[in-house]
Amino acid sequence: SHVVGQIDDNNFGISGVERFFDDELKKEVSINTSLNLTLDSNLQYLIREELIKADKIFNVIGSAALLMNVDNGRILSLISLPDYDLNKRSSIQDNVYTNKITKGVYEMGSVFKTFTLAAGLKNKIINSKTMFNNLERKISCAGREISEHDKLPKNLSAEQILIQSSNIGAIRIAQKVGIEKYKNFLNSLKLFETINFDLEEVGTPLPFKWGKCKLATASFGHGITTTPLQLARAYAILGNGGYEIKPTILQLKKMSKQKKQIISQETSTTINNMLRKVVANEEGTANFANIEGYEVGGKTGTALKSFGGVYTNKKLNTFVSLFPTSRPKYVLLVVLDEPKPAPDFIYEFQNGYKHKGEKRNTSGWNTVVVAGKIIEKIGPILAIKNLQVSR
Repeated sequence: SHVVGQIDDNNFGISGVERFFDDELKKEVSINTSLNLTLDSNLQYLIREELIKADKIFNVIGSAALLMNVDNGRILSLISLPDYDLNKRSSIQDNVYTNKITKGVYEMGSVFKTFTLAAGLKNKIINSKTMFNNLERKISCAGREISEHDKLPKNLSAEQILIQSSNIGAIRIAQKVGIEKYKNFLNSLKLFETINFDLEEVGTPLPFKWGKCKLATASFGHGITTTPLQLARAYAILGNGGYEIKPTILQLKKMSKQKKQIISQETSTTINNMLRKVVANEEGTANFANIEGYEVGGKTGTALKSFGGVYTNKKLNTFVSLFPTSRPKYVLLVVLDEPKPAPDFIYEFQNGYKHKGEKRNTSGWNTVVVAGKIIEKIGPILAIKNLQVSR
């Protein structure tokens, strides 16, 4: 519903594709070309079904998913729930009209740590093995305390900071990179501008004022906003060898042959390898997405939602995955809005797992589970070869 959109009583498009092409369709000339979308109905159905299941298991107020080709930006699936049935207009509530993928502007949490690592790698300030020793358990910035979500080792390498999702480690990397280089890198990924897309319903990230404490919190995705669509595009760039892409839902759109390269192939390969370890290594935060044969890599993000400038305990949980990481073809983004702890079977999924039985509510325990289920279902349709699992 969000993609196709709707028309008013006078047959004028008022949302979605109907609105975007309304001016063309109103012209009194014959149109000889069909308007074909890149969306795959089979993938749409399977992903939507998994989100509906997740909505019940985790008792969310909303969810969303995006599947995109990392090389050409063609979107194969775009789902935002709750959605609506135009045949039942009288029962539609205003809040369901928001397309969370394109219009939603959110703090996304630790998914930003990948950008922090990438900025350090691009500027040759760190490599994956650079050690950060004697990391503090907590630090104070502008009178506010920043700490780790879990108890982590005091000494971590750069890649371990990403794998184990260390807030303090991400801050230390960002401090080495510096405000200007970090800001320039995020701007090169176009995370903060209004995206040029095939739908008019797009959000504009909130203005961000840089400073020492802002650099610290931005390094782990706190206090800094973007849209899920822009987040997925940025991950696609990191995964595809560093080449800029333009997301699209239009089949006819010609792809630019000249692509700007944001990061080197070497940096892209390093990032892909680290994202793989986030999923495949036991200490990683995304083990539930380690679906055999698909070489999944990705990063979790758990962000506290704020209302009226005050942070609450309500969460927006995100998982962005690239697969297969040896040569990424697809980026899959899954968002759960205000998930609740799930029934025990989720937490006892693996015998002897390190957190067996604990009722956790971070991204690794819900969005990652959903993404893993989705990849299991869509992998055969995408015809990804069964790959040797790498660690």
